[in-house]
Amino acid sequence: MLFGESRQDTRSVFFNVWRKYQEKLPLEGVETIIVQVILNHPEYQPLLENPDRYQDKDYLPEQGEINPFLHLGMHVAIEEQLSMDRPSGIKAYYQQLTELHQDAHAALHNIMECLGEMLWHAQRNGSAPDETLYFSCLDEQLRATRK
Repeated sequence: MLFGESRQDTRSVFFNVWRKYQEKLPLEGVETIIVQVILNHPEYQPLLENPDRYQDKDYLPEQGEINPFLHLGMHVAIEEQLSMDRPSGIKAYYQQLTELHQDAHAALHNIMECLGEMLWHAQRNGSAPDETLYFSCLDEQLRATRK
């Protein structure tokens, strides 16, 4: 899990950080990244103001629903990767995609697609995430964006 042992723990992090930001309380560590990601997603802010309603809500992709907590969490993970350039080279992919799109958020979504694919394969195969697969997907994103 990104922030906790359970889905509820992970969601609580988002609810609590957003509340701290709104109350102008000091943020610590990754909380500043979480707030920036939330600020870039105003469509999810009302949800984060209603933990009683959304703490246990299921989001069903087969019904076309996007899990906002997964989406935000993937953004946080990518921001952390970019801040450390880990895996090595991820920052260069981000810069190239940003230049091609002329839109940093669109570049992040390309990276998110590849991160999700890599994690899905790792989970399906019961293996560690494969950086080769990640970068291969990013190469394909670059090719598709250049067209």
